[in-house]
Amino acid sequence: MEKRRKTHQITTNGLLFGVLCFLLSMGNANALIEIEITEGVESTIPIAIVPFGWEGSGEAPVDVAQIVADDLHRSGYFDPFNREDLVARPVSGAVPNYANWRVSGADFLLIGAMRPAGAGYNVDFQLFDVIQQKIMSAFTFKVTDQTLRSASHQIADEVFEEVLGLPGAFNTQIAFVSVEGSGKDRIYRLQLADADGQNEQSMLTSPRPIISPAWAPDGVRIAYVSFENRRRSAIYVQDRQRGSRQKVLSQEGINGAPSWSPDGTRLAVVLSYEGNPEVYILDIASGQRRRLTKNEAIDTEPVWLDNDTLVFTSDRSGGPQLYKVASRGGRAERVTFEGQYNASAAVSPDASTLAFVHRSGDGYQIATLDIQSGLFQTVTNGTLDESPTFAPNGQMIMFATETEGLGRLGAVSIDGSVAQSLSLSSGSVREPAWSPFSK
Repeated sequence: MEKRRKTHQITTNGLLFGVLCFLLSMGNANALIEIEITEGVESTIPIAIVPFGWEGSGEAPVDVAQIVADDLHRSGYFDPFNREDLVARPVSGAVPNYANWRVSGADFLLIGAMRPAGAGYNVDFQLFDVIQQKIMSAFTFKVTDQTLRSASHQIADEVFEEVLGLPGAFNTQIAFVSVEGSGKDRIYRLQLADADGQNEQSMLTSPRPIISPAWAPDGVRIAYVSFENRRRSAIYVQDRQRGSRQKVLSQEGINGAPSWSPDGTRLAVVLSYEGNPEVYILDIASGQRRRLTKNEAIDTEPVWLDNDTLVFTSDRSGGPQLYKVASRGGRAERVTFEGQYNASAAVSPDASTLAFVHRSGDGYQIATLDIQSGLFQTVTNGTLDESPTFAPNGQMIMFATETEGLGRLGAVSIDGSVAQSLSLSSGSVREPAWSPFSK
């Protein structure tokens, strides 16, 4: 997808504590994820998003403006106008009447147009600051039928960043696991969907459980654990572009909890073939593995803080807590001290914050820890929240939860002010993993 004419510079629940719950909670699955805002910021930003002009015959293949409006609304920060409340319907290239839009209550205005161009389309848009009476950003996208939705999400990302000063994460994907059928007839699927729940596709279908999907930093490879071999589990790496997959580990005992190093060359994994569950590092290219932890306790759920440091869960202090250790080995240092149960860590993209499962008197919630200051905060209020995963812009945390006996996904902003509920139209879904930004 080509982008030109820019007028403004863009400024588990892991292995040990979640597998049984996952296996018991899965039910029927459907393709579409439904997203509902359950909490938003107190003062949302009013924005008028005008239906894009269409210069072709018949109807436009995609309603770009509606996709953008839906993205921004689901973020919890924006309040797009209803179309019947628009005071005018200008298209790309028009000069807006700022006074009329200001009287209508709009702080920002987005207009655009779409026209056939060869085997694809050109999509234009302009974003205006109504209060300051100026254009903020303008692009032309050259797209195909296959990339129209992606271009729409990119427009929403641009609006989000221009208005809030933060990168948007609408043009990303989530990986998750679902199950169809019941009992011996269950079919497990490793699935991908756009961040808005659309464009679902299955990467792998198996009669045996699939757990712990983890994205590589390149946004192309996904590691996961499969139980398709009755004798033992195995860790696979699958290339979503080529459709190929490689079995990288299948030892006696536990093979689980894969996590990619930030440079994409290594996996941290949990193996028990030497007796106790311990953290190992696997070099993808050579296949060589190195044991990192050596302790009588159970060490599991490793994640990379950076290329030189890992965080993992261990019960060496008597209950599950988070520890960090150098990737070259050495003494582990305890990280969490709030309460008697902290497990299943995820690391924010800037490595400043940990999200993890914290047990309180009310059950299990998602909590965050600022690594530098030590500030602890509980950001969800469920009773069985698990498997946190950060959005690539670090602003939201997705997690697995349960409502009325069904596994669902939730998402919450890092300060807890914005919350979403995500569910399949029927059945359950678990084990979310949010993709990185596209390279």
